[in-house]
Amino acid sequence: MANRLLADRDASPVGKRWAINFIKRQPQLKTCFQRRYDYQRAKCEDPIAIRNWFRLVQNTIAKYGIRSDDIWNFDETGFMMGVISSGIVITSSERHGNPKSVQPGNREWVTAIQAINAEGQAIDPFIVVAGQYHLANWYQESNLPATWAIATTQNGWTDNKTGLEWLKHFNRCTTDRSVGAYRLLIFDGHESHHSADFQIYCEENNIITLCMPPHSSYLL
Repeated sequence: MANRLLADRDASPVGKRWAINFIKRQPQLKTCFQRRYDYQRAKCEDPIAIRNWFRLVQNTIAKYGIRSDDIWNFDETGFMMGVISSGIVITSSERHGNPKSVQPGNREWVTAIQAINAEGQAIDPFIVVAGQYHLANWYQESNLPATWAIATTQNGWTDNKTGLEWLKHFNRCTTDRSVGAYRLLIFDGHESHHSADFQIYCEENNIITLCMPPHSSYLL
């Protein structure tokens, strides 16, 4: 457009740095780096889809008469054991080179599953570690509270079996504190939340489930 305007005036075209210099002359403008954004996530930010989701939640709450104390959301997060992150330390001004921290060789994956209700109340965490057997030192030598649940899988990730174990843990932790006849459990689309055994157990214990739209848990 700038070159077209200049051509109408019989002037020379703009140089290579014209755009940069133009922005510098405009205090209301600035440059910044764009970031890549997943297409599926972008689709889930559609206001219509978000409104439809919350309408579904409201209709479900009204249909079953669910109190806010009985509305639960849960998710899992994973981390690697024994990995030390870098940080700032204070050393002598005469020191040469960066200081080093020795980290353990254990890099096993651990998953923590946590649930919280609409009133901000949480249940005890459910920890998934890599292994086949429960070790005595997990319970005798660690500082973990006795009410925390621990399960094992081959790689420390959640599978259908541990998903059902967590659901039973959730039921034990919330049955006595439930206010109404039904509890609403909101979760993402992980496979372990949609197994037949998981759904049957929910039906048998008056747990109503709602799955969030794909790639939207960070937003909702």
